[in-house]
Amino acid sequence: MFGKAELEALAKEQNPVLGYWDPIGLADIDLWGQGEEASIAWLRHAEIKHGRIAMAGFVGFMASANYETVGAPMKSTMFPPIASGLSAPEVWDAIPFLAKLQIIGAIGVFEHISEDKNFLAADGKTHYMRGGTPGYMPTFAANVHPVPLNLWDPFGFTKQLTPEQKAKKLNAEVNNGRLAMIGLMGFISASCVPGSVPALDGVIPFYSGDVMAPFLPTGPDTSIWSVGKMW
Repeated sequence: MFGKAELEALAKEQNPVLGYWDPIGLADIDLWGQGEEASIAWLRHAEIKHGRIAMAGFVGFMASANYETVGAPMKSTMFPPIASGLSAPEVWDAIPFLAKLQIIGAIGVFEHISEDKNFLAADGKTHYMRGGTPGYMPTFAANVHPVPLNLWDPFGFTKQLTPEQKAKKLNAEVNNGRLAMIGLMGFISASCVPGSVPALDGVIPFYSGDVMAPFLPTGPDTSIWSVGKMW
């Protein structure tokens, strides 16, 4: 059982200074009529997953911002090389549409695997909203095609850890993910709204495009994929 009382205890363990902080009462919402435990499990899983994405995105933003085409780039018969000197959002805009679909398609496959009951059952696990472990990424044991490495911990570094050690490392991961979410949004805010993050003034180049339009970089007037325009 993992309800609100357990969530409050976990929050104090993760951050003894801040403790339990839920100003809008998310933990009290019964999501889709699934009950308290399932709703809290969904929130915990979402935070862990978004924290992991933000950590990758934070590093990816810096890598893209410093991207340089050095010497003769690897030539592709499908896609031209990306020019040097672009900001991080401009690097994404320069990626061809089909390449973007490959990236998003791969992410979709991993998302399906993380939610699929057959992949979870092959590892002796259940869905996180049904008593399973929030943040757990299944192995590929249920895959019909052999896969040499797993997405999570492919080299088995965590196999020898005790449950207490794993819990401690997960708490550290959650805290790092929270910081990464703040940091990544700081990068994006600084690039779109000059002066919004004073510490990054002059560090993050201004981006005139629409960060909420992942496919068409031509701006909100012509982009049919802009979330802002849909609103």
